[in-house]
Amino acid sequence: MSKERFGIIQMTSGPDPRENFQFIKQKVAFLAAKGMTWILTPENALVFGAREDYHRHAEYLGNGEYQDKLAALAKQYQVNLIVGSFPIRVSEEEVSTTTLVYDLNGQRMNHYDKLHMFDVDVNDSHKNYRESETFKAGTSIAMVPTDFGAIGLSICYDLRFPHLYSALRAQGATVIVVPAAFTAVTGRAHWEVLLRARAIENQCWIIAANQCGRHPCGRETWGHSMVVSPWGEIQGQLGDQIGTITAELNFDVVEEVRQSMPVAKHIRFEQHLN
Repeated sequence: MSKERFGIIQMTSGPDPRENFQFIKQKVAFLAAKGMTWILTPENALVFGAREDYHRHAEYLGNGEYQDKLAALAKQYQVNLIVGSFPIRVSEEEVSTTTLVYDLNGQRMNHYDKLHMFDVDVNDSHKNYRESETFKAGTSIAMVPTDFGAIGLSICYDLRFPHLYSALRAQGATVIVVPAAFTAVTGRAHWEVLLRARAIENQCWIIAANQCGRHPCGRETWGHSMVVSPWGEIQGQLGDQIGTITAELNFDVVEEVRQSMPVAKHIRFEQHLN
């Protein structure tokens, strides 16, 4: 039986990466002591603030104080660490919001630049979200190969675009991670149903780490980080407070679900209708 142990960190990040890193380090130590082999943080885990905060703390990929700290953290606690997103400098003027994945030797296995920018009006105190004014959108999907299949990478607003998840499944994903900073308003309405839908459609484990609470910048996020099975069942869920959650993923379940309901073979759109 193929199994793997995942831990999720739920937090209320602010604009200071020093404070956020210390919180992450504490929770990584806690989860590693519980035997977790993979740990996921939310989106904007190290920096959560205004445009100038992300641009001030952005680092070039593979070269920077906080990337070094995160790599060392993974190596120190012998865990595979998926940092939901960190501001990566693409050029002097442009910054991406990027997932960073480190193995237990502190080597970066892959990274993913968020594809879909959250340019949306929401009925909350923040009102207008224009992520594209802060970040440059990515251009490609990304996977992390493992012994239990691939981990597909996505970030927050990506969750509303099922074609991305279908592409990750088609390239071998058995797990898809969703680090997020879902707002309280949109989270209450759509977070759970979208996560369960992506799990059911793609017959994958979904591991979702959300920000929670009221942040120093005034934004309010939904929390409710959760683990969803390939059958769409919630295997574990947090509330709206900071904390951690753990889950043991059984990958035999992935194969059982896919064999009993082989939806990938029944698709009559895209490749079958060319």
